[in-house]
Amino acid sequence: MTAPLEPTAAADRCLATDKIVADGQPVRFMYREAPMFAGDSGWRFLAGTETDAYMEDPGHQRVHALTRVMELDPTVAPLLDSPVGAAFQRPERGAPFEDAGDWTPDED
Repeated sequence: MTAPLEPTAAADRCLATDKIVADGQPVRFMYREAPMFAGDSGWRFLAGTETDAYMEDPGHQRVHALTRVMELDPTVAPLLDSPVGAAFQRPERGAPFEDAGDWTPDED
């Protein structure tokens, strides 16, 4: 297993689910983990409606430019300078993001 990559200024990619990019649902949960591939910012964007089964299918999560996610939801932009380990949630559509507390990603 290779070591996680360090984020760089050129890290302009992220993972977002199809519920956001293809279906047009708003971002309701976002977190930043250590980058996993070249150009990866570490940001992960979810609509909050994804089931475990949905998330287990890698075809539902795709690499996108951060600018694409910002086009779909400009409210994520102010949070993108947050460090690895940051996580934010939006309790309801249209509400501001809030810190997700001590949330950590599953290791599955």
